[in-house]
Amino acid sequence: MAEAAGDAGLGPGPAQEGAELAAVIGATVPTGFEQTAAEEVQEKLGSASRISRDRGKIYFAVPARSLPQVHRLRSVDNLFVVVEEFKDYQFKENKEDALKDLEGLVKKLPWTDPLKVWELNNSLKKKKTKRKKHNLQSPASKEKLNDGGEEGGADQKDTNDQEDCAQNIVGVASSQDTEKPQGVASQNGGEEEEEDDEQLNARDEVQASSGSSTKAGDGQTAEGEAKVLKFRVTCNRAGDKHSFTSNEAARDFGGAVQEHFQWKADMTNFDVEVLLNIHNSEVVVGIALTEESLHRRNITHFGPTTLRSTLAYGMLRLCDPQPTDIIVDPMCGTGAIPIEGAAEWPGCYHIAGDNNPQAVKRAANNICSLLRKNESKDSTVQGVPLDVIQWDICNLPLRTGSVDIVVTDMPFGKRIGSKKKNWDLYPACLMEMGRICTPGTGRAVLLTQDKKCFAKALSRVGHIWRRAQTVWVNVGGLHAAVYLLRRTWERAEERRSFW
Repeated sequence: MAEAAGDAGLGPGPAQEGAELAAVIGATVPTGFEQTAAEEVQEKLGSASRISRDRGKIYFAVPARSLPQVHRLRSVDNLFVVVEEFKDYQFKENKEDALKDLEGLVKKLPWTDPLKVWELNNSLKKKKTKRKKHNLQSPASKEKLNDGGEEGGADQKDTNDQEDCAQNIVGVASSQDTEKPQGVASQNGGEEEEEDDEQLNARDEVQASSGSSTKAGDGQTAEGEAKVLKFRVTCNRAGDKHSFTSNEAARDFGGAVQEHFQWKADMTNFDVEVLLNIHNSEVVVGIALTEESLHRRNITHFGPTTLRSTLAYGMLRLCDPQPTDIIVDPMCGTGAIPIEGAAEWPGCYHIAGDNNPQAVKRAANNICSLLRKNESKDSTVQGVPLDVIQWDICNLPLRTGSVDIVVTDMPFGKRIGSKKKNWDLYPACLMEMGRICTPGTGRAVLLTQDKKCFAKALSRVGHIWRRAQTVWVNVGGLHAAVYLLRRTWERAEERRSFW
């Protein structure tokens, strides 16, 4: 019979006395854009990343004082600190034995440093919450975040695998994303007004965490008052060779965590969320650092198919925007792509447009919210390089060859439009995009789930567009593709019928 444990992989390891507190961070990212996220981490944090075999996750090591910068990454959805990773964990075939091994794992794991990182992360969130409460008192920040109505984004699991998810301690919960009300204030739009102050705060907190006798494992608050921490375990499992469900793994692992720390189980108002990620033979135990996905940072007015900001960032990065580029989203919806572009590439000029007046109104409201957010952080900020227009996608009021980049989320033919209409819409769109894009240097990044229709349309305009790259993604449970197209030197013909 197989052994209970496998070789330990990437893990924080015991910190040497006097050494700076470090952490191995796990991040969930839109599937297909793992390499993009790894490049951003290298560029902004100077850390190399490892892409997980479990799609939609990357891992990287950083000093704990870099947590504020980690939370400002644009390509990641959720963050957690790794307690331990097993790259080849050998589960026993018998269910009871396999679950008993998971229970026994709890006492062997190196919890100390990850819990210190969790404490530091909590202290930073509290500081941000206080700042946000102060800002909410001013007229510039009265816009409240609406959490509903979002379709876009990438599922973190490949639906070809058998998978399930549970959150458990002594019972079973069915909801994947149970969030605290505080999560909106502490995580969304959590960029700080003054990075220097925050860095000092982070450094002070690291020192305090290292030198304090108050530990999460002891169930104490920072003020030294006795408090029993509340927790839950969330298990994500993928693979068809496990003898147990995620509910059973979360229940038994959670029971062992409760016994080990003497914490109290609470499925909704928890302080600590322990993560148990099982993907075939890969097992990762972590502690969540985000209460709500970081993709909820820009949008306050939602439409039927609002795209995740993290996926929008990945699409924009794919086309490599350069300063002074003119970037157009001709089917902008709620404006997720151009708003993300204006926030991250302010040296470019972004134009958003849609034929639906309601979509244009939502995009305009989201741009106003971004302006208020920027003004609340810096009163000297004067606008953003972004305009929104109502137009006809097949008859754009833009000069031929005047645009550098087109980035858009095309209608899937599900919630908006229909697959039948796409057969006429797609070729007409590609032709009009080819007309406005600069020959030879123009590029387009287009997201669609209607891959058959897109391939047929692209074959009809092959003289002006060449497919350079395809990224396969999961959007709202649908298998979709992001296409990077490059404009040829061929002159685009004027509008004509294709079918």
